[in-house]
Amino acid sequence: MTHDPHLAPATVAVTAGRPARTQGGPVNAPVSLTSTYVSRGVPGDELLYARGGNETWETFEETLAALEGAAHGVVLASGMAAIAAAVGDLPPGSAVVVPRHAYQVTLGYLDDRATRYDVEVRRVDVADTDAVVAALDGAALLVLESPTNPMLEVADLPAVLAAARERGVRSVVDNTFATPLGQQPLALGADVVVHSVTKYLSGHSDVVLGAVLTNDAQRADEVRAYRTLHGAIAGPMEVFLALRGLRTLHLRVERATANAAEIARRLREHPAVAEVRHPSLPDDPGHARAAAQMAHFGAVVGVRPVGGPAGADALVDAVRLWVPATSLGGVESMLERRRRLATESPTVPEDLVRLSVGVEDVEDLWADLAQALDRAAS
Repeated sequence: MTHDPHLAPATVAVTAGRPARTQGGPVNAPVSLTSTYVSRGVPGDELLYARGGNETWETFEETLAALEGAAHGVVLASGMAAIAAAVGDLPPGSAVVVPRHAYQVTLGYLDDRATRYDVEVRRVDVADTDAVVAALDGAALLVLESPTNPMLEVADLPAVLAAARERGVRSVVDNTFATPLGQQPLALGADVVVHSVTKYLSGHSDVVLGAVLTNDAQRADEVRAYRTLHGAIAGPMEVFLALRGLRTLHLRVERATANAAEIARRLREHPAVAEVRHPSLPDDPGHARAAAQMAHFGAVVGVRPVGGPAGADALVDAVRLWVPATSLGGVESMLERRRRLATESPTVPEDLVRLSVGVEDVEDLWADLAQALDRAAS
């Protein structure tokens, strides 16, 4: 089905990437479980071997690209495969600008590049626009998250992406937290967008996938070549499940973000809570910026309970409905104290608990969280 650019995102999520409407034909694109394709003579543009292409990939890529407002989409084996492919080959001695707080494996990957290839990693507070712009001088690459993981800092994306473009600095934005329904970084000036498809896009905590989106045909070809040469390929069944998840993305995000805003509001009033971060809160440092450039405030909440790290651990131990887990973006609500991970940024507070708010009934979620806070504080 040809994508209509005038359709609302919720409609695109349901209709993009559908098969042609032929009599007796399937409504859903079937999963293609094959490792190779019939081929004679000199190969052309047809499918040849499944490491290089698969019909199920193409359907998912078409759908996600339509949602992200991209000309090209490439699905990969994981979110980190997408990050690695998007970063590409940084010349020895070059510099990359990254958030001081971001997905800790992304930061670890860039630190590894620094050690192996003499790449300078410049960590900045992405909420400080002047600091980001200053760090761009002489850099080769800007990697952004907004909101950041797990601190929920919000970057002025139009301003910093414009500054990067003016200086010839390639920009990559991880849009996992916001989803294409929350913001479209390509429209704000980014060169490349990446997703951990594992999270909100697939939405059911049952696959590991990543994706790269861009309007640059050459960059898309480079990412596809990386996928093939490095074997960073996705299984067709996983991609099929992710496509099925995309069909309900708008419903899940609508419910989860509404739940998150209500949970954040109630947490701020709870006596056992020292600090709450969520862009929906009017006094949150990122509120005004998020309201200006995002269509929703996201479903991740940061909370620091009273009692320091011990109080945070007690909170995680006391919940019954919330799931202690290290991921996010599924239909179930999850939480974890981030600094339990030795690789987390040392400037993340020891007592910060990241909440990934799901789609359950908000009253049930709050009842469980409130009793856990009371027990942790007693």
